[in-house]
Amino acid sequence: MNTTYYLAIDFGASSGRHILAHVENGKIVLEEVHRFKNGFVEKNGHFCWDTDKLFEGIITGMKKCAELGKIPQSMGIDTWGVDFVLLDENGAVLGDTVAYRDSRTDGMDEEVYALVPETELYAKTGIQKAMYNTIYQLMSLKKTEPALLDKAAQLLMIPAYFHYRLTGVGVNEYTLATTTNLVNAETKEWDGELLDKLGFPRRLFGRIGKPGEVLGKLTDEIAKEVGFSCNVVLPATHDTGSAVAAVPANDDDFLYISSGTWSLLGVERMIPDCSEASRKLNFTNEGGVEYRFRYLKNIMGLWMLQSIKRELNDEYGFGELSDLAREAKINSLVDVDDMRFLAPKSMIDTVKALCAEGGQQVPETVGEVCKVVYLSLSDCYRKAIEQMEEVTGRTYSRLHIVGGGCQDGYLNELTAKATGKAVYAGPIEATALGNLLVQMLANGEFTSLAEGREAIARSFDVKPVK
Repeated sequence: MNTTYYLAIDFGASSGRHILAHVENGKIVLEEVHRFKNGFVEKNGHFCWDTDKLFEGIITGMKKCAELGKIPQSMGIDTWGVDFVLLDENGAVLGDTVAYRDSRTDGMDEEVYALVPETELYAKTGIQKAMYNTIYQLMSLKKTEPALLDKAAQLLMIPAYFHYRLTGVGVNEYTLATTTNLVNAETKEWDGELLDKLGFPRRLFGRIGKPGEVLGKLTDEIAKEVGFSCNVVLPATHDTGSAVAAVPANDDDFLYISSGTWSLLGVERMIPDCSEASRKLNFTNEGGVEYRFRYLKNIMGLWMLQSIKRELNDEYGFGELSDLAREAKINSLVDVDDMRFLAPKSMIDTVKALCAEGGQQVPETVGEVCKVVYLSLSDCYRKAIEQMEEVTGRTYSRLHIVGGGCQDGYLNELTAKATGKAVYAGPIEATALGNLLVQMLANGEFTSLAEGREAIARSFDVKPVK
């Protein structure tokens, strides 16, 4: 009997990966077939993504599938949110693909709120204020490079652009479209009134596709290059949307943290909360699979430790940094949501500076700096959960930590201690799994999201944190 394979191409901040999957005896089996580097580069004074190089990585990994003789029935791509590509009427890229950590959005909140008050914006979209959101990036373009918007015929988010290059079909997918801060939370479509008030041309946005939609086949040119053809299916193209789809739980008594470069802490809800109370707590209503809402708070996450590791020229592994932190004797805390942590020249110096500003002990050793980060992250999780329970009016008993960051045992332990919740770690490959699960649902491998989540729970270690 022939095996049916599915391919997830999952982009993170530092790498992209090709993960093949198939179902065997009711369990999902994964195989990583290719990995390639990612990261923004400085270009024309901005942090930018090299989309051509990233697309080469996509093609190379697909060729490896052909070399292995494991031809996927379908494939889909997920990435981070908010960033986009502008295309002209011939499908050519206009300008640079600027990354969300760039400073071009500084001050753009005031420009947006002069046209649409912050309270009105949240009431429409339910999306938290984050200075990297697409709405502020577009306002920056409108102010500094209006000719680009005038020439543009279409705006495609990053995974939509890659899908377009594979199929010739340009469609933005719902879960990632919501990160623009331009999708109406009730209608789940672009908010035309909002676009008009902001002066963003409606022609740029097109229709919004739903997770599970089959975009089409690979173009003849791409099929010839990679050695096969297959369906391209929209997963939850926002990586957090995919990760949350793979949380191994089917009741409503759990919180989750999608743990990686960012920590996304939240719950699933069937209706959005666009109230003023929710806005003041800075919670967001991002779209999810089956139109579930990812009601969450976006927390800086392991980016801080990744930056420290890189700043030390990778002299220490993550395990070594964790061990040094365990041994350190310091209890200082910083606000990990401080925007100075978004893209600092020195993460170490920024941690020290914020400790000094708060009148706390300033860390001196590597271990002490890391200890401050670990304690601050777990304390931020505690506060976010308390706020989540306040605004939802209920208490949750369990916290599921999924994604690559769930491998950090020390952070898991601190989180369990700080929150008082029963904490479970795993699966590690949540983002790829959620991507694959939507493809499997589209092909009838599973009949429901709940059934797929049960298969994930059977297939992968989900460990209680002690």
